Amino acid sequence: MPEPTSPADLYRHSLRLLLDKDITGWVGLWAEDGVMEFPFAPEGWPRRLEGKGAVAAYMDGYPDHIDLHDFPDLRIHQTTDPRTIVVEMRGVGRLVETDGPFDMTYIAVVTAQDGRITSYRDYWNPLAVLAAGTDFTGSSR
Repeated sequence: MPEPTSPADLYRHSLRLLLDKDITGWVGLWAEDGVMEFPFAPEGWPRRLEGKGAVAAYMDGYPDHIDLHDFPDLRIHQTTDPRTIVVEMRGVGRLVETDGPFDMTYIAVVTAQDGRITSYRDYWNPLAVLAAGTDFTGSSR
């Protein structure tokens, strides 16, 4: 199967990889110099990851913390820049540590070039997970 090249197809493929718990494959969709940002990250959490290696380190062990089941309500919006999309979605599953439900609404601004993610601004609310009593990212990251 050829790799997806449009930002929307690439993003849909990335969600399938997350549901399959294929973090290595998900990180493989990133450009070497890709940047991931978390504008609403709480104090002590990373706000910016620079480079594919930093993204890989951040995502290491993700399925050990969150067991994703689905991404319902996915809406992908094209922008005037053909490389950039705006994504609205929910991620649902369970928090592994507590076996509690995971239900998070996301908005992401994603830019891709040459079939690789170059920029990902993740507007999610980590305080909702902290309120549930689980620091799934390990605040030392």
